[in-house]
Amino acid sequence: MNNPLRELPSFRYFFLCRIATTMANQMLMVIVAWQMYDITHSAYDLGLVGLAQFIPALALCLVVGQAADRYDRRIILMASFGGQCAVALVLIAGTNGGWLGRDVILAASIALGVAKAFQMPTQQALLPTLVPLAALPRALAVNSAGSQFATIAGPAIGGFLYVAGPQTVYGICAALLLAGAAALRLIRYERALPPREPATLRGLFSGISFIWKRKEVLGAISLDLFAVLFGGATALLPIFARDVLHTGSWGLGLLRSAPAIGALFMSLYLARHPIRRRVGKIMFGSVALYGMATIVFALSDSFLLSLAALTLTGAFDMISVVVRQSLVQLDTPDDMRGRVSAVNSIFIGASNQLGEFESGLTAGWFGTVPSVLLGGAGTLLIVACWVRIFPTLARREKLA
Repeated sequence: MNNPLRELPSFRYFFLCRIATTMANQMLMVIVAWQMYDITHSAYDLGLVGLAQFIPALALCLVVGQAADRYDRRIILMASFGGQCAVALVLIAGTNGGWLGRDVILAASIALGVAKAFQMPTQQALLPTLVPLAALPRALAVNSAGSQFATIAGPAIGGFLYVAGPQTVYGICAALLLAGAAALRLIRYERALPPREPATLRGLFSGISFIWKRKEVLGAISLDLFAVLFGGATALLPIFARDVLHTGSWGLGLLRSAPAIGALFMSLYLARHPIRRRVGKIMFGSVALYGMATIVFALSDSFLLSLAALTLTGAFDMISVVVRQSLVQLDTPDDMRGRVSAVNSIFIGASNQLGEFESGLTAGWFGTVPSVLLGGAGTLLIVACWVRIFPTLARREKLA
């Protein structure tokens, strides 16, 4: 199979859904962050936005995994998109009514976190059922290319349209989420749902147990957790845009899009040239280069150099993403994918949303630039430690 997108209609609808909803997610994130900084001018409050979205995902992790394995994954995703659409409508009402403040934004972020808690693990579990497993690495790369395109377009469009008012951006987000739900209804796939057995503690924690017993899977997802947790600078981009690089909301949109540009080109390359050998060394090397690019961004006072450094972080991160997702999905049976994907999503959420809180906190302590600089150095240290802790992962030759 050379191109899963062309040959499988359900994969095509999934791909279109992913583009629409990812674009909406990214636009929501960039505009909510910009409004928060406009209101409070606080790095700490920017970090709280990320924390507010992460806590629901952590609290619902075990429930989400069970749901993705026991019920129709399309219905779960449609409910998730409906919840996010409702949040966007509330943000429109708050902006128009003049009552959108710090506390309302944090409450909306919590609601987004609840809705999005069901999105990522369910999407991860659904994709392998739409393509033959032999084509999964290439399908993941194609899907990632679409997602990264949306991640590029979303913040850029959101940043430019912000001049027309945030309510305009929120309205577009709501429309995109509804379009994604419509595309899901067209997906057809065969999957025998397991018997509706009573939920038990053993069943709830089975995803954690599965990952703990497979050290290479544990090493791959924990590497991403700690590397991005310390090395991410996303939450601080509004500060870099305004106070370090001296641009407006348009500059923030471009900075937010830059990692996705690098990830898009890398995912297109990986779709045509899948990684077949030395996967462990390639994954560790890409994470180390991600840390180095983060250090360059921290030290830069040039807008163009900062864009280039962020673009490289996206390209290097995409390599590790494709290797990690392929390894996790190929090593996990379908009846466990929901629970394993839920745990994996917590690792990803911790590295992103909790990483945003960590960035805001350390920026408040040490300053914005030192915070990102220490994060990049921390990523390099994590890579060195993980090579020693998970030597079989570092030596892994093939994905399957």
